Amino acid sequence: MLPHRDPPQWRAGAEKGPEGVVDDTPVLIVGAGPAGLVLGNLLLAAGIRTVVVERSGREQVQARARAGFLGPHSARVLAGNGLGAGMLHKGRSHGVCAFRAGNGEFELDYSRLGRGEAHTVYPQQDLVTDLVAEYLDRGGDLRFGVTVTDVDPRTGAVGYRDADGTGRVTGRFVAGCDGGNGATRRAMPESVTRHRQDHGVAWLAVLAEAPQSMAAVTYAIHDDGFAGHMARGPEVTRYYLQVPPDDDPRAWTDDRIWAALETRMRTGEFGPLRRGPITERRIVHLRSEVVDPIQHERLFLVGDAASLISPSAAKGANLAIMEAELLARALADALVRDDHGALAEYSRTCLPRIWRAQEFSRWMIELLHGPAAASADADFQRALRHARLDSLRESHAHQNFFAEHYVGI
Repeated sequence: MLPHRDPPQWRAGAEKGPEGVVDDTPVLIVGAGPAGLVLGNLLLAAGIRTVVVERSGREQVQARARAGFLGPHSARVLAGNGLGAGMLHKGRSHGVCAFRAGNGEFELDYSRLGRGEAHTVYPQQDLVTDLVAEYLDRGGDLRFGVTVTDVDPRTGAVGYRDADGTGRVTGRFVAGCDGGNGATRRAMPESVTRHRQDHGVAWLAVLAEAPQSMAAVTYAIHDDGFAGHMARGPEVTRYYLQVPPDDDPRAWTDDRIWAALETRMRTGEFGPLRRGPITERRIVHLRSEVVDPIQHERLFLVGDAASLISPSAAKGANLAIMEAELLARALADALVRDDHGALAEYSRTCLPRIWRAQEFSRWMIELLHGPAAASADADFQRALRHARLDSLRESHAHQNFFAEHYVGI
């Protein structure tokens, strides 16, 4: 937990320059997702003034439905820094997952394996809503509807455009929390390595206004493709269907979605699904990206700006919170104690954890998805996948490996 200090007084106003409004802040945060909002709240608690700029409006930011699985470290960071009231009140502990295949179903109580830890299920849109409210209650400066046009890592100057025109805001340090396609990642120099991997797999991600059909997160492995079931709340369930990468989500009617889910979930063998209206359908391409290093001059990348990870192992938001915590500590050291050691090591501290998460995500992709139909060694790959599942079903050592990596970073 970062030390709490009384926040400094805010500047009464900003100067006017030839390019519009000019403002200065110790830490400028670009992006109001979990990464930026956790970072902003932690810095405010340490007495460090911040400005958060976000391209979207507040309602849109608070409505974005994304991952809802918080690992134990993420839950500890939120609760330990006064950011977890909603999660503690409405979040649900989840420690069991199930695998279905042609030879039956088995469950893993991963909360009793590995380090004995579980996830907390709390929808990301609810978490972001909590973090926005807390940041504003703490006196934070959060500006919605701001499009960042350019970033200078050397000076910390950021150009932007909003409803009032154009301007520049300068941070002694800039935290890039605006995603894989954001301005801060584009501002990294050509010398930075950008690792990319397209896994050749796509999911149709759907939200259904329906109670969960199974007590556990369920991964269904079928020759037609993967299907997944993840509860998001008492009356909302997230489902995934493996589809061709170039598929059109509009081609998937409610009836077609439910029929595919019933086939792949083998409802004739394991029982029916609880249906409801489909409120969201979008294609998710399973891709991975890692920027190395994730810092340059005054610019530090956090969350999806630093690395994109496939959703196969629910690591994205948890990596973002881990990185935000580490960067907040490092910035507090630099700004409060004039100690830049941790800040200089930020990238080297985060990247090994990012790569371990990427490795487990890739392991999950290979476990859940079959080979392409035209693959020359498709039968061999299917046999390997069945062997992985059998090992996970029968080997206690394999189960402990899974549990430790499934919940940890």
